[in-house]
Amino acid sequence: MSKTPAMRLFKADLYRNFAIGFVIGALVIGVQMSPEELSAIPQAMAATVR
Repeated sequence: MSKTPAMRLFKADLYRNFAIGFVIGALVIGVQMSPEELSAIPQAMAATVR
């Protein structure tokens, strides 16, 4: 029988996923708290027919 290494409690993928979730959550909260910053982006307007 070959010895298998003991499974680690937390894998690196878990930490990476937590980091990605933290960044996405921070961006969402930042946009929710300061919507006036997005008003600098020009809004699309429909052309009127004359």
